Amino acid sequence: MVSGAAAVDSTRNATAGITRLIRGLDSLETREQSLDILCKVITSAYRPLLSDTITDKAVTQVCNAIALLQLGVENFKDDSSVNTSEPVASHPDTKMAFVRATMPVYLYPFLNTMSSERNYECLRLTSLGVIGSLAKVDDPDVVEYLLSTQIFPSCLRCLEFGRTLSKTVATFIIYRILLNEKGLKYCFILAERYLAVSQCLAKVIESLGEEDDENLPRLLRNIIGCYLRLSENQRTRQQLSSYVPWKLMEYKYVNILQGDPESLGNLRRLIHNLKFTHSPATRSTSQSQGPFIR
Repeated sequence: MVSGAAAVDSTRNATAGITRLIRGLDSLETREQSLDILCKVITSAYRPLLSDTITDKAVTQVCNAIALLQLGVENFKDDSSVNTSEPVASHPDTKMAFVRATMPVYLYPFLNTMSSERNYECLRLTSLGVIGSLAKVDDPDVVEYLLSTQIFPSCLRCLEFGRTLSKTVATFIIYRILLNEKGLKYCFILAERYLAVSQCLAKVIESLGEEDDENLPRLLRNIIGCYLRLSENQRTRQQLSSYVPWKLMEYKYVNILQGDPESLGNLRRLIHNLKFTHSPATRSTSQSQGPFIR
């Protein structure tokens, strides 16, 4: 059994190690070495992640490293006047340094895991948070970078295996990309790509349960926004109507949006674009018979 004194010493050592890394990131002489250490901590989780042997301690270390990695990108900028209260991945003066350093690709293995267990979800959600900070900036160069790194398939994987909060952040990333014309065009280049997005969004709606209530407003806002952008392509509107679940129009979910006039307006525009009529015989994406709107 570990004594109280030993536990305190262990905590102090861990804190001292983090402090050294932060100071190292702030110094030109040690910055590269500190970034290398952080990247090694992150990549050290790849193998145990695949073999399902990753420990709680390792997950905590990696999540902390991801946070420090994001913080460390600020130091690529010479101007020390950057407001560090804003995430580096979204700050106008540092976001492209974050991209040029290809930091996001270190996080993609955590987005592509196929487990909903706590450790996997922690890594998934922490990584999505960094990508989400990057995506919320309206910058075509950032969107182009994310598309070039195959962020769409990674986010769809999160919709399939992530818990509600991860799904909320993943749909936010997809929505932000679709708001950009390059992102919308990318989605429609291949029919398989467009169908994959439509079907994954529908499955998220179909799988909603009572336990999702806390995060429902944001999740619904993002999904409706995604569908609305997809509905702006007139050639695929009829096909899209087959994948928008009638469940989205249920009183419970519409009522949730009453406090969000923008999302409620987007839902009305979506209905107008697709000219829905209730058709119970429409096939569900889960292959079960259920009411859909066409």
